[in-house]
Amino acid sequence: MRNGGPVLLRGGGRKTLVMAAETVCAERLAAAWLQPDVGLVLPAARLRYLGIDVAEPRRFDIAGRSREQLFDAVFAPTADLGCGGRLASAEDAAGLHLLKLAQLLPAAITTEVPAGMDVGHLVETDAVSVLRHHDTIARNIRIVTRTHVPLVESEVAEFVLFDGSDGLRDQLALLIGAPDATAPVPVRIHSACLSGDLFGSLRCDCGGQLRAAVRHIAAAGGGVLLYLDQEGRGIGLRNKMRAYRLQENDHDTVDADAALGYEPDERRYAIAARMLTLLGYRRVLLLTNNPAKLEGLAGHDLEVVGSAPLLGTINPHNARYLATKASRARHALGGMLEAFAKETLPNPLKPE
Repeated sequence: MRNGGPVLLRGGGRKTLVMAAETVCAERLAAAWLQPDVGLVLPAARLRYLGIDVAEPRRFDIAGRSREQLFDAVFAPTADLGCGGRLASAEDAAGLHLLKLAQLLPAAITTEVPAGMDVGHLVETDAVSVLRHHDTIARNIRIVTRTHVPLVESEVAEFVLFDGSDGLRDQLALLIGAPDATAPVPVRIHSACLSGDLFGSLRCDCGGQLRAAVRHIAAAGGGVLLYLDQEGRGIGLRNKMRAYRLQENDHDTVDADAALGYEPDERRYAIAARMLTLLGYRRVLLLTNNPAKLEGLAGHDLEVVGSAPLLGTINPHNARYLATKASRARHALGGMLEAFAKETLPNPLKPE
């Protein structure tokens, strides 16, 4: 799909041809347009951004529409979709999920395969399997190798690598100090952030939180940091950079993700829970400001005894981002934003 190819999804007694609107080539698009029921499937987040108040994906008839109209519906800040479309089928929804797994824009061109059409040369999979993909990965994840790597913040540290079993997305657990499995173990679930963790980006607080977590866990005597391949709250690096571009045009982080078709947080935590279980830790104290992480671990084979805040650093470049996380994603940032506002507001009693 990343290369523009189609995929067949089985389900509901039929086969549905699915292509990524983002990568489909003109030749394949022209062939799809010959089908009488060709449609564009868009997720609820994108539709709400366009002013269509829905809770589920919708499918829009695109027969007779120009390529320009199609790509406006996928990419443009505003788009005329006509009526509200119709509720997407389970196969259409699975197609969107497959695109998210490929870290492409969740906008699918779909058509039902006519009886007798030769599709033996196409990649084919089951729609239900696609929708259950994350839970399947969580059940099958396993430890590949482990080794000690001293860190600046903690000389006693062990890297434990897990096989994610879905391509190249291995996951990492960092054991810091000497975690006591008989007591609640401090745990930080950290989503990879290339720009913040590696390059020191000032647009987020991720790098600061990462290093603060290691220091905090080391000072507590031991714990676990899960470093998960969930860039951009699960939308992938290319879409995160697209969202950054939209933020330069006056979108906040939530609206930028919605414009791309993504929910405010696409992460799921079955894999994280399974990693902790395989490491032998079933009672955890989460280091987080995000209540969704506590809720995401609920229902798994773990006991979350509570949480502790983990504040990064605030600066003029990430202040709006942090304010959005507090106001629209329920992050508990304490008095950090208020203190920053007081520090940056002009003080008539403070000498220049």
